Amino acid sequence: MKLGGGNWVNTMDVDGGPKPVLVPEAPPPVLIGNSGDVGWEYGKYCDPTNKSKIKCNFCGHISTGGIFRFKQHVANMDNSVIGCNKATPEAIADCKNHFQCTEETKSKKRQHEQDLRDDVHITSATSHGTAIEDVCVGSSSSEPNKLGPMDRYVHPIDGKSSKEEALRQLSMNKALFKERVHEASQYVARWVYTHAIPFNALDNDEFRKMCEAIGKFGPGYEPPSQYELREKLLSEEYARTKSLLDDHEKQKMKLGCTIMTDAWTDMKRRSIMNLCMHCSGRTLFIRSEETSNVSHTAEVIFELLDKAIEELGPAHVMQVCTDNASNNMGAKKLLLEMRPKIFWSSCATHTINLMLQGIGNIKRFKTIVDQEKNVTIFIYVHHKTLAHMRKCTKRRDIIRLGVTRFASNFLILQSMVEKRVALRAMVVDRAWEEMPIVKSKKVKDTTATLMDANFWKGVTICIKVFEPLVILLRLADGDVKPSMAWLYGEMLKAKIKIKEAFGNQEKMYKETISIVEKKLKGRLDTPLHKTAYLLNPHYTYANTDIFEDTDMTVAFMQCAEQYFGDDYASLAHVNHTKRRNRLTTDRLNNMVYVQFNTRMMSKKQRLMDKKKADSLLSSDASEAQGWLFEGGDDHALAVFRDEEDGDQGVHPATGIPYDVLGEAMGTQDQLQLRRSARVNMRDLEEEEFISDKEDVLEEDDIEYEGDDEY
Repeated sequence: MKLGGGNWVNTMDVDGGPKPVLVPEAPPPVLIGNSGDVGWEYGKYCDPTNKSKIKCNFCGHISTGGIFRFKQHVANMDNSVIGCNKATPEAIADCKNHFQCTEETKSKKRQHEQDLRDDVHITSATSHGTAIEDVCVGSSSSEPNKLGPMDRYVHPIDGKSSKEEALRQLSMNKALFKERVHEASQYVARWVYTHAIPFNALDNDEFRKMCEAIGKFGPGYEPPSQYELREKLLSEEYARTKSLLDDHEKQKMKLGCTIMTDAWTDMKRRSIMNLCMHCSGRTLFIRSEETSNVSHTAEVIFELLDKAIEELGPAHVMQVCTDNASNNMGAKKLLLEMRPKIFWSSCATHTINLMLQGIGNIKRFKTIVDQEKNVTIFIYVHHKTLAHMRKCTKRRDIIRLGVTRFASNFLILQSMVEKRVALRAMVVDRAWEEMPIVKSKKVKDTTATLMDANFWKGVTICIKVFEPLVILLRLADGDVKPSMAWLYGEMLKAKIKIKEAFGNQEKMYKETISIVEKKLKGRLDTPLHKTAYLLNPHYTYANTDIFEDTDMTVAFMQCAEQYFGDDYASLAHVNHTKRRNRLTTDRLNNMVYVQFNTRMMSKKQRLMDKKKADSLLSSDASEAQGWLFEGGDDHALAVFRDEEDGDQGVHPATGIPYDVLGEAMGTQDQLQLRRSARVNMRDLEEEEFISDKEDVLEEDDIEYEGDDEY
């Protein structure tokens, strides 16, 4: 039944009875593409079902070759296409500029590929006195290549042959070359599939160089042995990578650097401490230390940091950055006693994640997030509901993977709001009602949640509150620009936006702001952060009153006194009574050094080429497990602990927090319910699902779209 611009559809309410719901009419078909191409500003589809026919808004001409041919029509730049005699100069210029930019991009890509080929140098056989019998026709390389059996059937084009014979021979060369490429690609694909090599491992310059080097070597190449990869070749690559960082050494001596620490545990349960250096907008790996046989006390951490400072040069190290664990804070005191000119800062990313964690635990926000998790868990755990959801959203998933659990929460909330109309249409669709599990409580809860207006209002509030901190997290975690000068100023803006999200009502935002200020205190509002804020012209030019702020003046004087004060003698001598194990991670250190620094150099090059990517997005689902199954948050790899919120007791002899000792002793495993207890507590009223014959969803009429990244 139609009424008021919509259709009344009977759905099942919570009690199992029919409930009429007004579903808005479907919007009119979209007559433009969703690619963001400039051509859609001047044309549209004649028929939404025929993507090749586009009608010109100026002259009414119908182009049958898609958007590319249509832009040629508007630009009047190809004799094979009828030009538009009514197009405006602006439209003609836009289309011509688009073609020019596209051609420049292709030209840069071709030049980049040629540079990669030219960068590969393999000593030819002629240099050792051996003649080469066959030479590849049309090779872009300046060095000759040996050829395989197929090339004996192809000969160079004779300059004295007729034009028809030359064209025939050229066509044969192209066909045979394509066949040879396909055959070689089959061997590459077989290696990838057999050993489960990630597909993206092939999408990099190093792989292309490897293929070019093997091609230049020719038949008979023997790959390196495992021993060569572990020893000689690894040492050579380590030395080569280190030589590529010589320019960074000059920047360190000129501008100074920051030392960063990162403790983690590998798959073999070995405790590893990574030491990195940040300088001039780039992060470099220094080395890794295995600390499995020692306690992570303040003295041990200080010793590792002090050794790194000596290697880099005490005069070049401006700052040390760690998280706020109690052992790191103990190392901070020791370092300030021995080296009073070096600043110690808390990790901004860690602090902002703690803010998001604290706000997410507030009841009003946790309720909304838990409701959304129940929806996504139910949809993704059943293959029928997942297929139906993807059909309604045109193959766009509602789960976006983030680098941390809290980034995933925000990205998924945002994704669900973008697909709100499709999700609501999904639960009132006939296919949804015809599913065998339609009478289960979880289906009714999912339907009620997605159709509840108050739920979507709560999601909107969550996004408005989380977004200012997520923007700050993206600033701190990205490498586009140094974040120190922006952290304090952007944090002040974030607090203002959070208050505005609550309508500037103190009773509404008081709890949220108190969490932000609690995590901020002593971490991102230190004299160093305030001094960077004071010296940033972006803020001082907009508000000259900053110079009159007494708090800023005091912070500036404290930083100046610490850095430019008199040289302090060693105030204390630290006795290290812990035995240090002989580190056995030299090979691992070299491998991580090569891999980490190579990736960071590639990332820096992408930023210079303006190929930006969202630093919060991830290809790993580890931090989004809570949205896929119940209890998934316990499987997150990144765990954010705040010493202020937990047990701050410390063992007097080792200085290790008691909660860390408890975790190492396996107290959680001891308190875990055994099988007999779990059986007794199992809910006997679990819903039983009958396995029916699978219904095949018709996907022929599905129109697929790409999901825009935030």
